[in-house]
Amino acid sequence: MKISTKGRYGLTIMIALARHYGDTPLPLKTIAQNYELSEHYLEQLIAPLRNAGLVKSVRGAKGGYLLTKDPKMITAADIIRTLEGPIRPVEEMDDEEPAKRELWKRIRDAVKDVLETTTLQDLTEYDDNNYQEEHMFYI
Repeated sequence: MKISTKGRYGLTIMIALARHYGDTPLPLKTIAQNYELSEHYLEQLIAPLRNAGLVKSVRGAKGGYLLTKDPKMITAADIIRTLEGPIRPVEEMDDEEPAKRELWKRIRDAVKDVLETTTLQDLTEYDDNNYQEEHMFYI
């Protein structure tokens, strides 16, 4: 399963907002600058997050975005499902032979478990030094 830039950048937005939880609204421009991302692209991602009730906007000179819930109450699955759709490693699993269907189900369940048990709070507490060491991995 590959998470697209929608899911990755959506997580970036949400982690940034979680780090500012309880503070003033955070403008997308600030997030875009801090992470060297396209503000225009982040604007496209924030709409579904707002429609899903995960963030709210605040207008005005000191406006921006805020989480609607405590970071402990928002999971990575909430964000990924909102931006990527259902979590599944392959399309049309029911058409597969039983052995392969079982493998795909186990992979799906393992990914879902990780995403559903990882909160935004968990992600904000992750040590950035570990990121440098574990930056990318492939199976």
